[in-house]
Amino acid sequence: MRSQIFVILLSLPVLAAFVEAKMTQEEIFLAFTEANAAFRQANESIQDSDKARQLYQQAILRYEKIIADGGIRNAKLYYNLANAYLLSEDLGRSILNYRRALKLDPADSQIQKNLAFARSRCRNQIPPAIEKKVLHRLFFWHYDWPVQTRLAIGGACLAVFCLWLTSRLWFPRLPASIAVFILLLLLTATMAGSLIIEEIGRNRNLSGVIIEASVIARQGDGLNYPVSFTEPLSAGTEFDLLQRRAGWFQIRLADGSDAWIQDVGAELI
Repeated sequence: MRSQIFVILLSLPVLAAFVEAKMTQEEIFLAFTEANAAFRQANESIQDSDKARQLYQQAILRYEKIIADGGIRNAKLYYNLANAYLLSEDLGRSILNYRRALKLDPADSQIQKNLAFARSRCRNQIPPAIEKKVLHRLFFWHYDWPVQTRLAIGGACLAVFCLWLTSRLWFPRLPASIAVFILLLLLTATMAGSLIIEEIGRNRNLSGVIIEASVIARQGDGLNYPVSFTEPLSAGTEFDLLQRRAGWFQIRLADGSDAWIQDVGAELI
């Protein structure tokens, strides 16, 4: 897997998207260059695991500094950071940053691939609830097809439908298969609806990832409540956020179970 993970080299104008930046463009460019160099050196230090881990940590610190002090929110930057965390064996933060990258660029196949690999290494493999499995099968195009595929199909169907409509206006006597073009219109609406629902859900619903090695889930927002599961939740476990209180998250896991965790053990996407 190490050979398949690489940094994305970006020019500063593409990289720079400032939000209250505390760093100058020159400082950001220098930090980014140093982070990429440390990442490459770490990949070349396969025989010395301690040295490689130190170099990955150097890359991580610089990528994090660009995000925090440079005010940058960029899919490729989060992707680089996730790769560094993954190769330094910090599974929770790698999945967290792959998710952040994918939120900004849901069509990137390399982010999807690396996220799937990181997920496969999670100790807690929580199966989805039966209702989710049914929805995934019924609406497979919404859950399984990437954004670019749905966009391409919807755009193509809309283009053909518009051509047919135009031809009917200019040549009303031409034979026409109404059923076929109703189908095209339905496909266009289906793909458009899928994309709109996904975008609304991405912006409205908060989710997060366990980043600590193990987090005890409880039945309430306090240490005096009994534990919810027989085993702690491990790093990389993903969840949807239901509500938050002082120092606590109420979360819902993929199987539909709810629990409370201390917020220091997780981060929101």
